[in-house]
Amino acid sequence: MSTSDTQHDDATPDLAGRFDQALEQVSQASRFAKALHTGKVLQLAGRLLCQPEGAEQLYQRATAIEHSGLFSGTDWANPEILQADITVQTLRLGAPDDITLEALSELRLLAVAQGELPHDALSAEQAHHYLAQVLALNLDLLFETGGEAIRVRQGRMAVAVRGVLQLLVSRIGYDNIIDRLIEEIWRILAQRPVRVDHLKAMITQIAACLYNPAITVSNSRGADRLVSALFGPTQASVEDPGLEVYAERLAGMDSQALQQEANGFARAMHDTGLVSAYQPVFLRFAVSQSTDLVSAALGLSATGRDALLCYQDLVYALIDASVFPETAQAAYGLALMLERGVLFAPPVAPALWRQLGQTLSANADAAIVQALGDFRPAKVQLIAGVLGVLGLPLGVGQGNNPTCQSARAISMWAYNDPDYLLQMIVWATRDDDLVMHFEGQRLSSKELALTTPAIAPLDVDAVSAVLVPHLDRIYHAMGALCADRGDDPHRWINPEFHGWWVGRGFKLAVDLPTGKLSNYDDFVRYFYACYHPMHNGNQPLIYPQPVGLAVTDSAARFVGWHAITIQRVTLDQDEVMRVYFYNPNNDSGQDLGNGVKVSTEGRGERFGESSLPVAEFVSRLYIFHFDPLEHIDPAGVPAEDVADVEALARGSWASER
Repeated sequence: MSTSDTQHDDATPDLAGRFDQALEQVSQASRFAKALHTGKVLQLAGRLLCQPEGAEQLYQRATAIEHSGLFSGTDWANPEILQADITVQTLRLGAPDDITLEALSELRLLAVAQGELPHDALSAEQAHHYLAQVLALNLDLLFETGGEAIRVRQGRMAVAVRGVLQLLVSRIGYDNIIDRLIEEIWRILAQRPVRVDHLKAMITQIAACLYNPAITVSNSRGADRLVSALFGPTQASVEDPGLEVYAERLAGMDSQALQQEANGFARAMHDTGLVSAYQPVFLRFAVSQSTDLVSAALGLSATGRDALLCYQDLVYALIDASVFPETAQAAYGLALMLERGVLFAPPVAPALWRQLGQTLSANADAAIVQALGDFRPAKVQLIAGVLGVLGLPLGVGQGNNPTCQSARAISMWAYNDPDYLLQMIVWATRDDDLVMHFEGQRLSSKELALTTPAIAPLDVDAVSAVLVPHLDRIYHAMGALCADRGDDPHRWINPEFHGWWVGRGFKLAVDLPTGKLSNYDDFVRYFYACYHPMHNGNQPLIYPQPVGLAVTDSAARFVGWHAITIQRVTLDQDEVMRVYFYNPNNDSGQDLGNGVKVSTEGRGERFGESSLPVAEFVSRLYIFHFDPLEHIDPAGVPAEDVADVEALARGSWASER
């Protein structure tokens, strides 16, 4: 039977009715019995999606689908943690039921975005943003430019996928998608994340859309710079000639043309945080020519150039081992590592030489391939990841994983103790083990793995891929050792887990047994006295300090606890005292409700930092550390400052505490 015959057979008046009946069975079933009925619902939904108006009919049933419990127990159960980039694989390579679930989930989120389906954990703005990303990443499916291989893999579901995407774009609009998506890409790039694969994929799709004559887009402001940074950052690569042709052009250039190419790469890289696949080709060529060309292509200042000249052999070896078109971002990590002066710390250079010569264990190799793929050997990807983390310590992200503590630790060590981080990487990738101590008690991640298996993280950099499972086991073991002490375990865990520089003084905003605010006036006064320059004798923060946030959504409703790091407290350009902090979330710009909006640029933030005015920050704080030996004066903090903070807290996460 042909596809057209199948579709004609499916186009019966009662198909939607049969779907409604099957959905009702799922709704009425107990939580444990729902799985017995979902197969029939998905089969009918898949057939309905293949009809001309099928996506629209299912969209009209989005509320019923959501409330039926169809998504319970699946990867789509919690829409607030869905990652748009995962849809790329699901919609192309997923099984029919998975594609159907993905399509139904997107229709559900469209209803949320349109204000037709209120959701406790997801705002309309968040749903709209997610769908814009989905569309940008899958424009080729929308316009049937994905190629025959994708169509063959999708089979009859290709019609279903395209129908859903067409419905999404009809409600959201091309201009709105492209314009908002470009703005969002720039906003995230301003935070300089280590991993930008999903951003590059979006830019690639945007480029295909902009240069497709069949698509009309009236507003693409900001897109040209993004596209040129990836596909034509220099005079010789402006028309995206291909890597082989570009390499041939380099061989025929004079010194002036090579210098112009180097400058073009540096400008594009530092302007956007993106590295074109052409830049590794140029860098590998420049290594054979002159140090000046390498320095210019990396955009180094006097500090970075001094590091390059002092450690030229090491830098060249790092380029040779890790900077390839597939790992182009390693060039940016290398440049910023040199700019930070990390190599001037005596242990770092020999530690990097050791990393270059190390053979990875089979487990470490598999962890990297599982997280990142096998487009280059795992060792290449690890060294590239090391450069990224050391160059952009505040760009480390936890990905779609509940591992904020471990991500924070990796970031803190890369920022503050890079040689220790390099040592941990060796232990994890050579010995499949990390050994740390908690109050003198030895904890081995390898031994803990026998009773505490850790979930392999996805959507993370190579360093996180190999370290996070070990760190998670040790962190949880430390928690178990102090679980019965009658206080928040972070009091003891954070100094032992992160490092000696974490203050042994500790303040907690809530009473653990009841969850109610406790001695909150004292909590606020101590923070101001310890961290606020106007109340601590203008003492700057010397070492980053771990703290815990009570995270709220845009409606100021409590969401959960989250681990971040205070980097510094200082005035912005408008003379507003702000707390600048590192957040391991993939995107640190958040609306916390009650007018509290996290800033990631334009308020004095350095790359990777987020910031809030002090009062707003403290209003979402629930634990912090301090040095108990410092002479402070909590009583000197004005009562009105304390009252302002408490009003913000009680108007959000502490409203019932």
